[in-house]
Amino acid sequence: MSENRYTKEDIIRMAEEEDVEFVRLQFPDIFGVLKNMAITVSQLERAFNGECSFDGVFVNQFGELARTDLFLRPDLDTFEIFPWRPQQGKVARLICDVYNSDGTPYEEDTRMALKRVVEKAERMGYTFRVEPECEFFLFHIDDGGAPTTVTHEQAGYFDVGPVDFAENVRRDIVLNLEEMGFEVKSSHHEKAPGQHEVDFKYSDALKAADNLLTFKMTVKSIAKRHGLHATFMPKPRSGVDGSGMHINMFLLDQDGRNVFYDREDPDHLSAGARHFMAGILNHISGLTALTNPLVNSYKRLVPGFEAPVYATWSAKTSFALLRVPPVIGENTRLELRSPDPTANPYLAFAACLAAGLEGMEKRLELPPCVDENVSAWTEEKRRNLEIERLPRNLCDAVNALEADPFLLEVIGRETARQYIDSKRKEWSSYRSQVTQWEIREYLNRY
Repeated sequence: MSENRYTKEDIIRMAEEEDVEFVRLQFPDIFGVLKNMAITVSQLERAFNGECSFDGVFVNQFGELARTDLFLRPDLDTFEIFPWRPQQGKVARLICDVYNSDGTPYEEDTRMALKRVVEKAERMGYTFRVEPECEFFLFHIDDGGAPTTVTHEQAGYFDVGPVDFAENVRRDIVLNLEEMGFEVKSSHHEKAPGQHEVDFKYSDALKAADNLLTFKMTVKSIAKRHGLHATFMPKPRSGVDGSGMHINMFLLDQDGRNVFYDREDPDHLSAGARHFMAGILNHISGLTALTNPLVNSYKRLVPGFEAPVYATWSAKTSFALLRVPPVIGENTRLELRSPDPTANPYLAFAACLAAGLEGMEKRLELPPCVDENVSAWTEEKRRNLEIERLPRNLCDAVNALEADPFLLEVIGRETARQYIDSKRKEWSSYRSQVTQWEIREYLNRY
């Protein structure tokens, strides 16, 4: 892992110079939801020494192993000041790793799971970089302050104001992200009314995961300041495209060269890139439980919309699950198009990297590319060509994860057990609900 850009002394000095009064010690729970403890700057030394503790039993969905106090150890590289907070008595944050009282890493800290896989890649001579493309919706809030799924605009893909009502919201989001060190590549209106996307430049996997949680927090905070609710729910409205989080992946060697690029190959793809994709496709069913973790995720993964449904790859079409964008040289990358923004990025990136590396180690063979929309084929044609369908619901995905010992080891056996148990409870709760669709379809008819 690279050295920190900040020292403890740097952070104390910056906090004093910038009039920082509070520092949030943040950490993700098992599902990638940010939690935090706020301290005053006078307590920074305690934080640096790993003396700030919390009772893990009471952190929702943090894991059943949390029987005693757990301790936060800040990653100095993650120090940022929130630009939308008061300019006097500012608020900053540090993202932390979680440790047991005996000084050992806490097993269900998913940030540590990603670190383990990144360190394995580094031992193999590789650096893994990730560039997520994250979509979200902006909706109105009702008179009681509760979020709705109502939007008054009817803008579509790449529309501009005044049709696009949220240009100023995206502007504020981008300016706040850039003030925190993000390199924002672009922002635009997406296909569905009220849907938006902000893209920021790739970074090393751990920083990319940290950035993604920071991005989501920033979007929600700025939206609230504009009287709106931002949601990363995959499919908040039926009949329109859902929100995805395409994961663009780069692999560099020790000299900084792109491992996926081969100038002589017709698709400009190296053998390593093909093995890497084969590794991901080999574990895609179980991996989907991590990249698409909600019951609602599978309302997005249906034919007829932009999200992929079948496990194919292509360098020519955007319908494929794994896409090779039309760029070459050092920008050659692999794009996984099925994930959505509710995924825990630490687990999702760890699983993608580990599966890809396994494909390279075992020299797994990549199936032939498919440059057509497989959803338009007949079921018989797909079956004859052995085209695998992604899991149809959360239950199927969780069963596939449980049956994949490789992925269970990647994320940690205890983490996997807690994750699977929680998701099964979620599915069971969903199955017992009576929806408005059922009422509309059946109440009067029967």
